[in-house]
Amino acid sequence: MPALAPAGRGIGDNARMPTHPHRTALLQIHFCVLLWGFTAIFGKLISLPALPLVWWRMLIVVVALALLPRAWRGLRALPVRSVLAYAGIGVLVALHWLTFYGSIKLANASVGATCMALAPVFIAVVEPWLARRPFSWRELALGVAMLPGVALVVGGVPHGMRAGVAVGALSALLVSFFASLNKRLAGHGDPLTVTGIELGAGTLLLTALAPLMPHVFPAFAGDVFAMPAPRDALYLLALALLCTLLPFALSLVALRQLSAYTVQLAINLEPVYAILLAIPLLGEQRELAPLFYLGVAILLGAVFLHPLLQKPGKIEHAETLCASESKMVDP
Repeated sequence: MPALAPAGRGIGDNARMPTHPHRTALLQIHFCVLLWGFTAIFGKLISLPALPLVWWRMLIVVVALALLPRAWRGLRALPVRSVLAYAGIGVLVALHWLTFYGSIKLANASVGATCMALAPVFIAVVEPWLARRPFSWRELALGVAMLPGVALVVGGVPHGMRAGVAVGALSALLVSFFASLNKRLAGHGDPLTVTGIELGAGTLLLTALAPLMPHVFPAFAGDVFAMPAPRDALYLLALALLCTLLPFALSLVALRQLSAYTVQLAINLEPVYAILLAIPLLGEQRELAPLFYLGVAILLGAVFLHPLLQKPGKIEHAETLCASESKMVDP
């Protein structure tokens, strides 16, 4: 219950009192989710192919983190084995982002964001193996319940966009691997440091892949060293700073006041925000059939049930909030 104003203070004075910490944290996490919803929109607005888009986004974030003394202090505190482990996870993060934006380029922002709703299904299968926790039949049943939604999504997109659905599903699968590995290493390092290591390793991987990509996957290829056009440069800065670092910093503060259940419910709104933003900003509703949106409703209904299957708990590893487009939180 909010505190009452001291005697002698009017309603106007009481209205200027500080907001309750829990309410402030809830507003912060929803603002973060809204910003994360823009990641798919920027993926469509930026004219660069997937490879240079992800390379620049990672590089900008790593450079920004390198300016923070806290990140360097955390790095010095980590044993070499942990640094190498997080760098290995960073390879998966880079491939996740590459396939996420590849899905958007092959289809559109709505399709790419919707595919991320498949991550809980893959996590239900992958996490017991990697994080060494008991297998959950309830989570597997939830995944099976999502299959009609997947079928409707595929049936509701034009034939030329179905490759984007497949690549988006691969991106969600990669989320399950690095989110599960991050959970296994939870608490071993400062979140900012861990993010810097993972994205730094991802940047190096993409640099190495750049000469090979035209021969392996030309649809994703592009010159990572070419300076982006001014408009793309502004969008990349907004993507890296406003949609990656800013919500990451705000979420670190908000998570101190909120339960994992509350945060997961809020974060599940990310594809909803992305799809709703894509309608006025990109006009994507003209590209997709009603079946697509019916499938999205089924998928999101199952995703919102996911936290109900979890035991109440605290947030274990905030670092995945920066690295994943699905922003999975492990209670």
